[in-house]
Amino acid sequence: MANKSYQEIITDGLWTNNPALVQLLGLCPLLAVTGSVVNALGLGLATTLVLIGSNLSVSMIRHYVPDTVRLPAFVMIIASFVTCIELVSQAFTYDLYLSLGIFIPLIVTNCAILGRAEAFARKNPLTESFIDGLMMGVGFTLVLLVLGAMREIIGQGTLFSDMDLLLGPIAAGWKVTLIDDYRGFLFAILPPGAFIGMGLLIALKSIIDNRIKTYQDAHRDRSSVTDRRVRVTGEIK
Repeated sequence: MANKSYQEIITDGLWTNNPALVQLLGLCPLLAVTGSVVNALGLGLATTLVLIGSNLSVSMIRHYVPDTVRLPAFVMIIASFVTCIELVSQAFTYDLYLSLGIFIPLIVTNCAILGRAEAFARKNPLTESFIDGLMMGVGFTLVLLVLGAMREIIGQGTLFSDMDLLLGPIAAGWKVTLIDDYRGFLFAILPPGAFIGMGLLIALKSIIDNRIKTYQDAHRDRSSVTDRRVRVTGEIK
């Protein structure tokens, strides 16, 4: 049985144990391809699908794979799903595949995926493993999208440009020009801009966490004071 409830698994993936903001895993593709929303969304979807597939597969075979070959077996499973995603992207979103380049095959080396297989999926049933893979993937994708949106807005003055590369002709008119005649800010599109943007997101999460903790501590102190008053002033009959 799983040691965590579904709510805890969901919260871990989206916030408290987010693979990008907390575990700081998968930073190479995260920083490299988030120059636009479409690239971020494409890589995020691919990573999420691999996470779900590998978690489910590892959970299914967890009782049959000996420890001596556990990690090689996990890597082979992950590589198989990455190959499937790569072939599908070549067939249906070829231009986006060219834009993402080597970073789709490099999903195989993403420590977040192997880490979830080793730390969670091999110890938990199918349902919990599926939810863990989905939530970790969604949490990773959300960070990709926020960083991609930040860099696209600052670097190009646009949002949702080239979405048709992923979603087809229906998304051809989704581009939003936020700043007319914008000359662009190259630094935001280059890797140093990605490092600064990622640092700001991590700092923002830390500030939010600290404020939540301060609020919870204050609320707990008020509750304990109220309890003491009730015990002291309570009438005994």
